[in-house]
Amino acid sequence: MAGLNCGVTLPLLGVLLLGAARLTGGAAFEIGLPRGSSITVSIELGTPLLPWKHCSILTRTLTTTSLVIKSGETKGFSFSCPDPENYFVIEIQRNIDCMAGPCFFGEVQLQPPTSGLPTLNRTYIWDVRAHKRIGLELQFSLPRLRQVEPGHSCPDGITHSISGRIDATTVQIGTFCSNGTVSRIKMQEGVHMALHLPWFHPRNVSGFSIANRSSIKRLCIIESVFEGEGSATLMSANYPAGFPEDELMTWQFVIPAPLRASVSFLQFNVSNCERKEERVEYYIPGSTTNPEVFKLADKQPGNMAGNFNLSLQGCDQDAQNPGTLRLKFQVLVQYPQHESNITYVVDLSKERDMSLSIEPRPSRQSRRFVPGCFVCGESRTCSTNLTLTAGSKHKISFLCDDLTRLWMNAEKTFSCMDHRYCLRKSYPLQVPKDILQLPVQLHDFSWKLLVPKDRLSLALVPAQKLQQHTQERVCNTSFSYLVAGASPGQDLYLGSFCSGGAIQQIQVKQNISVTLRTFAPSFQQEIFRQGLTASFIPYFKEEGVFTVTPDTKSKVYLRTPNWERGLPSLASVSWNISVPRGQVACLTFMKERTGLVCQTGRAFLIVQEQSSAAEEVFSLEEVLPKPSAHHHSFWVNVSNCSPTSGKQLDLLFQVSLSPRTVDLTVILIAVVGGGALLLFALGLIICFVRKNRKKKRNKGPAVGIYNGNINTQMPMQPKFQKAQKDADPHVYAVIEDTMVYGHLLQGSNGSFVQPEVDTYRPFQGPMGGCLPSPPPTCSRAWTVKLAPEDPCPGFSPEFESEPYTFSHPTQRSGGNGNTEVPLLDAHEVEQPGE
Repeated sequence: MAGLNCGVTLPLLGVLLLGAARLTGGAAFEIGLPRGSSITVSIELGTPLLPWKHCSILTRTLTTTSLVIKSGETKGFSFSCPDPENYFVIEIQRNIDCMAGPCFFGEVQLQPPTSGLPTLNRTYIWDVRAHKRIGLELQFSLPRLRQVEPGHSCPDGITHSISGRIDATTVQIGTFCSNGTVSRIKMQEGVHMALHLPWFHPRNVSGFSIANRSSIKRLCIIESVFEGEGSATLMSANYPAGFPEDELMTWQFVIPAPLRASVSFLQFNVSNCERKEERVEYYIPGSTTNPEVFKLADKQPGNMAGNFNLSLQGCDQDAQNPGTLRLKFQVLVQYPQHESNITYVVDLSKERDMSLSIEPRPSRQSRRFVPGCFVCGESRTCSTNLTLTAGSKHKISFLCDDLTRLWMNAEKTFSCMDHRYCLRKSYPLQVPKDILQLPVQLHDFSWKLLVPKDRLSLALVPAQKLQQHTQERVCNTSFSYLVAGASPGQDLYLGSFCSGGAIQQIQVKQNISVTLRTFAPSFQQEIFRQGLTASFIPYFKEEGVFTVTPDTKSKVYLRTPNWERGLPSLASVSWNISVPRGQVACLTFMKERTGLVCQTGRAFLIVQEQSSAAEEVFSLEEVLPKPSAHHHSFWVNVSNCSPTSGKQLDLLFQVSLSPRTVDLTVILIAVVGGGALLLFALGLIICFVRKNRKKKRNKGPAVGIYNGNINTQMPMQPKFQKAQKDADPHVYAVIEDTMVYGHLLQGSNGSFVQPEVDTYRPFQGPMGGCLPSPPPTCSRAWTVKLAPEDPCPGFSPEFESEPYTFSHPTQRSGGNGNTEVPLLDAHEVEQPGE
């Protein structure tokens, strides 16, 4: 039996004793109490009898349900049922009056012994009355006691209830079980001790003794002794009811030399004080400021070596509204770690609008003892979490057996109040070095970027191109950036991004939150190669614009914001996708239909080549386009409607690059045609030269005849009418012979005025121009069914055009667009000086 668990041994013993009692049902018992022993034995019903159950106490003269045996009496009795332990309880109370005569001190015996009592649930009570100047001490032998909340049961069924007195008022000190740290309890003005034993427990000793001590000048003192690592949970008197008014209660803790202790308040309430102030006081070895006074809301001391005292002091309460003062706290004792003797300096004196929190990492609860993890400040205040604010230096240390059980979360705010001052300004989003040097992993560092509404927008530029996290291409890096909207009521999550992708820039319309989230300790070595720069840029109306430069070696996967919840209603987002020279981009959508049903408005997808004004418009309520090839940079724009309930717009598409190829047949035709044309031109030139030579030999030099009525000014900017389609406006008469009147073309310096010459190139359209505008909501766009497995459709080979030289070209009014801030609706941007 000794090797069995206590929780199994005692119930098994109870079952055996119950069987023995049933075999001897109706057995007679006799209890005799010595005269002057001040002992009273009471047997009564513990639970009401059910109507069909009958069990009574039988004596020589009567049948009853209760029996009282006083000091100097002897009574015999029996029970009318074989299982009286299910109905009756027995209480043995001894009154000790230390005010009328000498007190009994020493080890307390169980009188009468349990062997002479019936097998009932029994309670031994010792009621000791003493003078206010006399202190009484209850000393508990092994195992020591462990405090629990009133009403809680103990695993072995043995419970100690201890109360004290303040004048005529009884004060509940606490309820205790076995196997704890409480070794002594000192009280003044008397003590009421109750020991509850289950009917099947064979215990025959009280386990404590009473000693006479001098006045303690307070309600009570509880001593808690630690012999190794462990924890103790303790409560104020009358817990969970209110602590007595203007009283003082003390806990003494005995801590072995190599161990350290930390105090944390689990639950507390304060009352309404008229005078004085509720507080806790510590007497800590080696402290030069004893007692150290703390409010109940303060962080409590930790990392304390050696014995220390903790006292709770009440106040004079408001008679009309007293309130409730109560305290439940834990003392954790563990071996010091290497970090306990290291002080870390975190310099946040130059930071603004920033906070850093060190807190426990979520973990599973364990039944065994787990050493605590504490963060300690300069004043020895330790707690499970600590928040450091900007504007000052902080010195911290750790009391923790495993620092991986802690992590850090930080937040910093960049706010722009004047758009004229902030425009074009940039701020690096970097983690301060003092945070990275701490031995605790950084979990999240969030930057909140706030801009004036409808005045400025934001741009994020990474040091290395970013990859968007998708199921098709998962981020496997040690950290990533989470970009989300930060405006009140805004539900926009642009996505999670890590290094190693194709995204060069992310532009967002309004306030955003950028969170650096880490997944492995190795991020500290990688973060120095990666960083973000936030810039304030002119305002635009789209929710987001992504600038993408694909890599020729890998595919790029992109998806719309709010992937889990769908793109917000009436929101628009665009991707500016660059195609390198000599490459072809294949745009492929990963599903055939979106499943979107619009309640109001229309949802469109626009794909536009930036080298031309042509654009393709598709309705997102219908079939998505097939894979398409693009030789030049292009836009992809998605504009949402107001979807019906339960419908979401989420698009995932892929962009891949491949080398541009040219058809061999086209090359041969071009070469042959070009050669024939060259031969024909050479023949014409030879014939023309021979003819001119022949004319010169026959006619002599040609002479020009001057006519004064003719305008001889050199035409500088000829204007061509659009209606003259068949005319060749670039053909002029050529004077082959020496001009007789060439002096009319001389300038003031004597030099000849040369005709203006320009180089003609085919019109390419606005290079990287404004973002394509969606069509009217009433239009119906033609769509093409998507076949994801289809290859990109064939495309015509393109050649670089040869330049041509001519005189006096028409001046084109079109110019290059602004590729930095594409707009859904083009409008004037307010300048900083306005």
